[in-house]
Amino acid sequence: MPSDAKILIVDDHEDTLYALESALAPLGYRLARATSGDEALKQVLRGQVGLLLLDVRMPGVSGLDVVRYMRRVEQTQHIPVVLLTGFGTDQELVSTAFGLGVADLVMKPIDPWALRTKVRYLYDAHQRHRALEQEVRELRALIKEDPGAADHGPRPGLPHPDARVPPQRDIPAATSTTDRT
Repeated sequence: MPSDAKILIVDDHEDTLYALESALAPLGYRLARATSGDEALKQVLRGQVGLLLLDVRMPGVSGLDVVRYMRRVEQTQHIPVVLLTGFGTDQELVSTAFGLGVADLVMKPIDPWALRTKVRYLYDAHQRHRALEQEVRELRALIKEDPGAADHGPRPGLPHPDARVPPQRDIPAATSTTDRT
């Protein structure tokens, strides 16, 4: 699915960024990178991010802080986020992450096959959602241009796919023989 949206990979370690880019390259999506939470927020706010792969623990602004901010801003609140952690998961992290609406929490080192599957699904679902939102906006604009368009009355029925089938007529219900007793 060609799109102008990119996948933003955020990690403070260059080797992790390279590994993630290498794992995702076969998908053919546009990839971008950031090495800090601040840099990630700037790119997300500029727009055109369709998915965020985000390290949890980074100096300065953490991955969770980035997600907290994104969820408060209308233009970024629906972008899918996959959090990455190399320090293990504890119940507090899991609870906080999913409470913020992240799509998944993945342990490092990452299995490239599993990552590609998750990313493909999440990215494509987000793109379909964006396309539907655009279609709804266009339809609403059409309705505003012609407000009487919705009031033209009932539409004629579609013909039966098999033209040989005669149209059905309203036939009064026959009285059955069991009702005559």
